[in-house]
Formats: sequence, C-alpha cells, structure tokens
Amino acid sequence: MCSIIHLDQVNQAYGKEVVLKDIQLEINKGEIYGLLGPSGSGKTTLVKTIIGAITPKSGLIEVEGVKMPNLNKLNDIGYMAQADALYDELTANENLAFFAKLYRMQGSYRKRRITEVLKQVDLLADKEKRVEHFSGGMKRRLSLAIALLHEPKLLILDEPTVGIDPVLRNQIWDSFYQLKEAGVTVIITTHVMDEAEKCDRLGLLRNGHILASDTPISLKQRTNTATIEEAFLQLGDVQ
Repeated sequence: MCSIIHLDQVNQAYGKEVVLKDIQLEINKGEIYGLLGPSGSGKTTLVKTIIGAITPKSGLIEVEGVKMPNLNKLNDIGYMAQADALYDELTANENLAFFAKLYRMQGSYRKRRITEVLKQVDLLADKEKRVEHFSGGMKRRLSLAIALLHEPKLLILDEPTVGIDPVLRNQIWDSFYQLKEAGVTVIITTHVMDEAEKCDRLGLLRNGHILASDTPISLKQRTNTATIEEAFLQLGDVQ
C-alpha cells in the first residue's frame, strides 16, 4: 500500500501538558483509518496536528510527501471538526455556497456539488431552512456535506456520526465505502466500538500514545480477544 500520511516522532503539548507523545504512524491511500480512544486521549489534537491547524512541538508530519502545515495542501483535505462551524443565520444552501466560494468552486460545478452533497447527507429537502432551526444531528450532517463539497483526496472527520440516528449513520458509512472505492482516504475519530470494527485499520490511542495500529481482526488475534473493546483494554494494560 502507498502511504498518504507519515508521522515521525510527533509530540504536542498545551503549555506544560503533553498531549501527544512520540507518535509514529503511517496511513495508507484509499483506506478507512479509525483513531479509537476515550475522551481526552488526544484524538482531536492528533487530527488537528495532521491538517496543520496546530504545529507540533517536535517531529515530522507529511501528507503525500508534503511537510505540514502547508496552506496549498489544505485544498486536498476535507475536515469536519467536533464542533460545527456553521452560520446559523444562513440556510443550508447558503452555508454550502459560502464554503464553495472559499474553495473557488465555479458555476455549474459548484451547483452540482452542492446538490450532490445535500443528497448524500439527506438534507436536500431542508436546503432552504436556516441552520438555527436545525437539530444537532442535522448540523452534523451539514458539516459533513461541507467537508465533502470540494471532493478532497483526504477526508478527516472528528466524531462525524455523534447525534445521528442509526439508519442515517449506516447510510453515511455506505458513503465512506464509496469514497474509499474512489481512492479517497478517510480518517475518522471515534469512541464507538461498532464503528471501529468497520474501519480497515485502527490506531488505538490512550493518554497521547498509539498503543497499536493494525486491522481490527489482527488486533483481536494479537490479544486473543473477541472484541475491539477487549483488545483495547488489554493493550492499554500492557503499556
């Protein structure tokens, strides 16, 4: 497999609090990679560091061989944060149009992509509704649509399905598989074990350390456990 993301001895801290410790990680092109860990384990800090939103204290991060942070490389990345960055006074359609302009999307292509992503997250019927009237789940779906809008090569999603009902969550995962088939690399953070099982590979994160990085099946075989949760707990005890 061809690596799209390379992290070498990455450390991150907020003041005196060390959040990421000697992170070594390779993520392959065209895979769904999950970062699994409890709240406070460093998942959000890690993805923010990968996209260059925050600069590491030390270590190297490369996306397709380009050292991050790099503004030009951001054009190839779709990012969905944990907190929805939306304009409540605008409609769903207007929010997407605003971000399309930021991505310099033009004319018929812009209109087509807005319609496509609204369909993808099941918001087409609500496109003229102001976001202030959206439920929390609808806001998450709109944030996902924005991340998908410019057809990025790399999609990084921080807890993308929180607050979304199970039926739509399955539909969204179907779209992740379709993106993977199209060669897009999808990285998600999660603390939900059944979602972790759906990933091609997992990085198990605890207290800023990567405990292990492998396929769900290999992690369970390695620990002689029946579930990812049991594997995570056993690997954490070893550290």
